Amino acid sequence: MTQNAEHVLDHLELFKGQEYQQMLANKRALFECPHDPAEVERIREWSKTPEYREKNFAREALTVNPAKACQPLGAVFVSAGFEGTLPFVHGSQGCVAYYRSHLSRHFKEPSSCVSSSMTEDAAVFGGLNNMIDGLANSYNMYKPKMIAVSTTCMAEVIGDDLNAFIKTAKEKGSVPAEFDVPFAHTPAFVGSHVNGYDHALKGILEHFWDGKAGSAPKLERKKNGKINVIGGFDGYTVGNLREIKRILELMEIEYTILGDNSDVFDTPTDGEFRMYGGGTSLHDAANAVHAKATISMQQYCTEKTLPFVEDHGHKVLAFNYPLGVGATDDFLIALSRITGKPIPKALEQERGRLVDAMADSNGHIHGKKFAIYGDPDLCYGLSAFLLELGAEPTHVLSTNGGKAWEEKMQALFAKSPFGQNCQVYPGKDLWHMRSLLFTEPVDFLIGNTYGKYLERDTGTPLIRIGFPIFDRHHHHRYPVWGYQGGINVLVKILDKIFDEIDKHTNIAGKTDYSFDIVR
Repeated sequence: MTQNAEHVLDHLELFKGQEYQQMLANKRALFECPHDPAEVERIREWSKTPEYREKNFAREALTVNPAKACQPLGAVFVSAGFEGTLPFVHGSQGCVAYYRSHLSRHFKEPSSCVSSSMTEDAAVFGGLNNMIDGLANSYNMYKPKMIAVSTTCMAEVIGDDLNAFIKTAKEKGSVPAEFDVPFAHTPAFVGSHVNGYDHALKGILEHFWDGKAGSAPKLERKKNGKINVIGGFDGYTVGNLREIKRILELMEIEYTILGDNSDVFDTPTDGEFRMYGGGTSLHDAANAVHAKATISMQQYCTEKTLPFVEDHGHKVLAFNYPLGVGATDDFLIALSRITGKPIPKALEQERGRLVDAMADSNGHIHGKKFAIYGDPDLCYGLSAFLLELGAEPTHVLSTNGGKAWEEKMQALFAKSPFGQNCQVYPGKDLWHMRSLLFTEPVDFLIGNTYGKYLERDTGTPLIRIGFPIFDRHHHHRYPVWGYQGGINVLVKILDKIFDEIDKHTNIAGKTDYSFDIVR
């Protein structure tokens, strides 16, 4: 079977051809050091047992498929949310290709980011020259309004000082002295993309609020009635931030979204090229210091940023991915208290529609067991919503969740009768999740695209919610926050439940007594 211009085959069919099958068989036999298939199968079956699970959970020095990414990815994500801003990663070119491809594959949108292209010589002698040349090239070629600098492993291991490097680059004329170049150290070998988001956002706010890294006087705060909203690292930033704006506008609240990348990752195809589409204006970023309050939609994405903001006189509040009835209630009540604005009737009606949808579908979701993995705030928000639905989030795993997150999750479970048999797994990875799914099976798995391998291996149906979603398109355009977001998540869960029912009841004359038209 060969390709030809008259009949081009997709890879799905192409690799089923005899010559490709023979090629793959030869590769396995000659280069993969194959073992006896019976022994491989014996070990595979053993890896499903409680005995293996005990050994799996005892490991300390190895991580297998962590459900997280590294700090610079979060830094690139939040930096792109400011007007005309070019994310600049001080490190190797291959690292930056990973960040760009990760964001582009999820959002189906180009992701602009440059690298200082450090190689072996920079690893030995330092990357100052790379910074000098890189800033000059970025400024002159891409015409940004701001360049936001972060780091990778290489730069951090050798101890490159971003503050000193940027000052030297300005002295040498790479960019004008007053040009905005905020920075953050984001070592990729510790933390995760959540921490990188936090450090980079704090670095940008420090730059504007505390006098542009010492090159300008510190802003004098003049308190106004606006509030700032921080979305956090969020694969649904397009839908979620637009939903938050809609809610704030319904309540007639003046606001600034800090790091607004809802348009950046959703630019239209209308004949106009936009290298920098949307984003929080630099003027608004600077003047956000005057707001009366700052709200974080994701607590664990802003653990450094919120204390910094609070030190500047703001009232601060943090939520944990507010979706569903209770979490949205808390968010709206907090907005009303801070601003003095009433909750409009339109939002009360939206709440009623969500409650009605939950009641309509309760019989299908009540008592179902779920395993969840992802970022700490996402796991918390999804778990809280499942408990509202009468479902059981039996296994909740977050590779970048810590002790405080674990305690908060356990407190959430303790408040609900549906949480009594639920367990939390901070710092664990998807190989741990595999053991859990085999030894304590659940009905459904919720997580990102990487869970499809767990679905194939364990037979647990996957509901795709999280970041990244590579193998499905346009999920990020729909909100999962708020009452409307709750309906969207409910529909996504129910669709999978019904698909599974149909899949297992579709043999004509044998099991199709439950292959119903009406659910």
